[in-house]
Amino acid sequence: MCRVVDLRQAVLAKNDASAVELREHLAARGTAEVNLLSSPGSGKTALLELLLARAVAGGITVAAVTADLATENDARRLARAGAPVKQVLTDGLCHLEAGMLRGHLDGWLPRDTRVLFVENVGNLVCPASYDLGESLRIVLGSVTEGEDKPLKYPTAFGLAHLVVITKTDIAEAVEFDAAAFHRNVRQVNPGVPVLETSARTGAGVDELLALILRVTDGAPVHRPVLARQHERYLHHHHGDGDGHTHDSVEDGHSHEPPAAAPVPVPGAADAP
Repeated sequence: MCRVVDLRQAVLAKNDASAVELREHLAARGTAEVNLLSSPGSGKTALLELLLARAVAGGITVAAVTADLATENDARRLARAGAPVKQVLTDGLCHLEAGMLRGHLDGWLPRDTRVLFVENVGNLVCPASYDLGESLRIVLGSVTEGEDKPLKYPTAFGLAHLVVITKTDIAEAVEFDAAAFHRNVRQVNPGVPVLETSARTGAGVDELLALILRVTDGAPVHRPVLARQHERYLHHHHGDGDGHTHDSVEDGHSHEPPAAAPVPVPGAADAP
């Protein structure tokens, strides 16, 4: 059992080191990475396509990497926005890792890219534990998935810098309880901004893009309590002088920015 835990820690530690290097590499070239996580069918690709199109129309240099187990359907769809897009096929792996992402960026990412969007594999379990060197981690939940989604996936929502609700144009039809969703988000990630969007109507998309651009300009982001707890855990349990770590690590996302006020979200709903 300990050997299994040690192996998990070793994998996450290696990923975190790669994430630090990637974050520094992107920062040196003036690129901010946005990591998008959600379940399959949340509307992530539709929202990203619209974000890319709005950015291109506004003269903002953006690019996107999209990850799937198979097919290049999402890359072809996103390319319609006019931005550089690359498909990553994970061949069965349920998440992206920082080293894997770096390998796909080398020699491909345009030098003047201001924002790199990474559409992670549709999964709220494995991807939550892997830092990809992002400046902003956005977790999406659609109105069709249920108000208790944040409670079912506390690590994913608990490590988010921003939570985005999608498909709000059909919220009434599916009897989505927005107030309950907000309460559940606050339970696992107190203080995280929540923004409501609809790719069909365009609601909230401009606000989301504006927030992302402020982060690329250096605005601080929300610092999740869960990330701070994890940092303290690692500091207390990391190694014993022989280079080995012996305690279980629940989440591998670390290297959060210093504590600071979160970026305000224009028009963000904050239900009581």
